[in-house]
Amino acid sequence: MSRRRLLLLPLVPVLMASWLTGPAAAAPADACADPAAIQVPGAARQEVTCHPDLSAAALSLTGHSDPTDWAGLHSKRTVNPAAGAGMQIDGYFPDDSTSNTTHGWNHDSQFVIRLPEQWNGQLVITGAPGVRKQYAPDYILSDWMLSQGYAYASTDKGNTGTAFYENGARSAPGQAVREWHDRVSELAKAAKDVVAQRYGARPARTWMTGISNGGYLTRWQLENRPELYDGGVDWEGTLFTANGPNLFTYLPTALREYPQALALPASRQRMYKVGFEPGSEILWPDHHAIYWDLTQRTYREAFDPGYDGATKAGTPFCRIGTAPGTPTACDAQYDYASRPRAVKDAVASVSLTGRIGKPMITLHGDLDALLPINADSDVYSTMIAGVGRSGIHRYYTITGGNHVDERADVFPAQLRPILPCYREAFQRLTAWVTTGTTPPASQTVARQPSGDEVNTCPQLAASATDPKPGKGKGPGQ
Repeated sequence: MSRRRLLLLPLVPVLMASWLTGPAAAAPADACADPAAIQVPGAARQEVTCHPDLSAAALSLTGHSDPTDWAGLHSKRTVNPAAGAGMQIDGYFPDDSTSNTTHGWNHDSQFVIRLPEQWNGQLVITGAPGVRKQYAPDYILSDWMLSQGYAYASTDKGNTGTAFYENGARSAPGQAVREWHDRVSELAKAAKDVVAQRYGARPARTWMTGISNGGYLTRWQLENRPELYDGGVDWEGTLFTANGPNLFTYLPTALREYPQALALPASRQRMYKVGFEPGSEILWPDHHAIYWDLTQRTYREAFDPGYDGATKAGTPFCRIGTAPGTPTACDAQYDYASRPRAVKDAVASVSLTGRIGKPMITLHGDLDALLPINADSDVYSTMIAGVGRSGIHRYYTITGGNHVDERADVFPAQLRPILPCYREAFQRLTAWVTTGTTPPASQTVARQPSGDEVNTCPQLAASATDPKPGKGKGPGQ
C-alpha cells in the first residue's frame, strides 16, 4: 500500500538534455523535438532525455527506470507491447524531505513524465503504490499506456520507504498521506502544461489511475479534484475511513491470530470476520512475514505515533510481554476503536466518502490478503451507491486475483493476474467517457477455463455474473 514538501519559494528549473548513446540506437529526431523548450512548472529540478525505446526494461539499462521499484507487481509471464520512442523528463518539486535516493538526488517529490513520439492526444496520471518510488508503475502501467499513445506521468507521492511517516518538517499525524493528495494534483497540473509545450495542444482527456495506494489516490482525486480529470481506474485502492474499516481494524487481528490460525478454526474465523476471504490462506504465511506487520506498524506510526511513545513504528512482530519497556504497546494488540479522538481525526483527514465526481471503474481481487475485498472495495462501492454516484461507477471483482500479480506465478492453480483485466477496464472507461459506450455491468469476473489468463481477460466483456449485493450499478440498472 503508500510524502512531503515545504520550500515555498519558487526555484529556477535546471534543464539537462541528453541524447542516449551506447548499445541502443539514437532516438529519431522527432521523438524528442526541441527538448530545451520543456519547462515543468514549479519543478526545482528537471532532466530531459530522449529514447528510442521508452519501455521499462530498456529504460532500466540507462538508469531511467528501476526494476527494484517495480519488482513483484507483475507476473513473469506478462507480455508487454512495444512502448515506442519518445521523451522522458525526470525531476522533483520543492520539498524538505529526502527519503527518495533515486539519481543520487536524495530528494522527495520526484516525478517522471513520458511523452511518446506518436501521441493520442491524452494524458495518464498515477501515484506510486505502497511506499515505492515514481518508477514503480512502469512495467504494469507505463509500458502499455505509451504503446497506446498516452502521455504518462507518475509521482513518488512526496515520501518513500518504510519510514515514509517522517515527513520532513511537516510530520503531524496523517500529514504524510495528506501530502500524497497534493503531489498528485501538482503533477497533473504540471504535466498538462508539459504536454502543451511538447505537442502544441493541451490533452483532450486526462485520466487518473493507480494500483493499491495509487488506487486510493484515484478515488481521492476523483472525489476531491474531479475538475483535473475525465475519469479513472482504481485498481484495489486502499480504503481509509475514520470509523472503519481501515488498515487498523483488520491488520492487528491478522497479527494476533495468524500464528495459530492455520491450526485453530476459531482463529481463522476471527480473521474471516474482519474481512479475510476463505481461500486466501495460501497467502497468509508470506503476508505475515512481509506485509502485515510492517504495514500495520508504519502506517499506524503515520496516524498514531503516540501509541508506543518515543518508539518509531513499534517493535517488529511484537506481542504483549515481549517488547522491553513497552509491554502494552505491541501492534498485534492495537485496538483502533479505543484510541483517542485525535487518531480518528487524523484518519478522517485522508478518508474517502464515495462522492466521486467523474466516471470510475474499480477492480479488486477476491483473494487479496493485504487489502481484503470485504473490508475495502465492497465497502467503498456501497459508499459510492450511498451518495448516489453508482451511475458513474463500475465494480469488477476478479476471481482469483490477489494484491500483487507475481503471486499468481507461485500459485497458478489458485490465483490469476489482474493486469489483463485492468487493461480491458481502462479501455472500457475511456470508451464510456469519449464515445458513450456503456461498460459491462458491475460483476464478478470468472476465471478463464482455457487460454492465456496472464495476458487476456475476455470475460470482462460478458454480462454480469454473480454481482455481490450492494455493489454499484450503472445507468438504467
